Amino acid sequence: MTASVAQPPPRSRRRRPRSRATFTSVLGELLLTAGVVVLLFVAWQMWIGDIIIGAQQNNEGHAVSQEWAALPAPEPPAATPQEDGTVWYEPPTLEHPGAGVRFAQMLIPRFGSDYNVAIAGGTTRPITLDHGWIGLYDQSAMPGQVGNFSVAGHRTTWGAPLNRMDKLRVDDAIVVETPEGWFTYRFRNLEYVKPSAVDVLADVPQMPEVKTGERYLTLTACSPLYSLAERIVGYAVFEGFQPRAEGAPESLSPVDDVAPPSW
Repeated sequence: MTASVAQPPPRSRRRRPRSRATFTSVLGELLLTAGVVVLLFVAWQMWIGDIIIGAQQNNEGHAVSQEWAALPAPEPPAATPQEDGTVWYEPPTLEHPGAGVRFAQMLIPRFGSDYNVAIAGGTTRPITLDHGWIGLYDQSAMPGQVGNFSVAGHRTTWGAPLNRMDKLRVDDAIVVETPEGWFTYRFRNLEYVKPSAVDVLADVPQMPEVKTGERYLTLTACSPLYSLAERIVGYAVFEGFQPRAEGAPESLSPVDDVAPPSW
């Protein structure tokens, strides 16, 4: 008979005491979660939100352009033949809109064929700019008129309609569409100024005492991106008006090198 071997008694395992949740640990976890949520919201607001809102604004802009195209074309204004064989149409006089009232669309081929953003009266954030629109300064001239047609828009957030201002090239077309037709401006140059430099909005930009009888466009936005330290300012000169009865102008022809977003 084989002798059995006695087994040692099992060792009792000591259970580690569970760490108790303290007020500090719970608060830390809550703050960490809140921080992640805030970061996600900021990312949405600055990048994803801009893409979504910008696409919505462009879609709405194309719908407006189609509505205007379906209306009977207004009678063309007075035309004057030019020596180069072209015709100069005297731009119609538009009424200055109230705050938040949309009256035109801005089209910039350098920003892509889908770019079609509303222009509305005023430059306050809650009434105009935070809708993703481009805002018309209160003292601005109207499109095609002698003086300075001056507007402002966001470069970040709310669709960022002027995000790619720094990608404009000399002679790029900046077109303003209205029910009457298209006002074409040609880009000339950029500069960076302090927010206090309001003379960029003068009838002759930065030369408030001078009267030249010329027609300008001034684009303004914050710079650098995600900062209010400076303003980026783009200047353009008026080329001409194309009445709706004549069809869309050649200035709306697509460009080969579309500028990507700056963010």
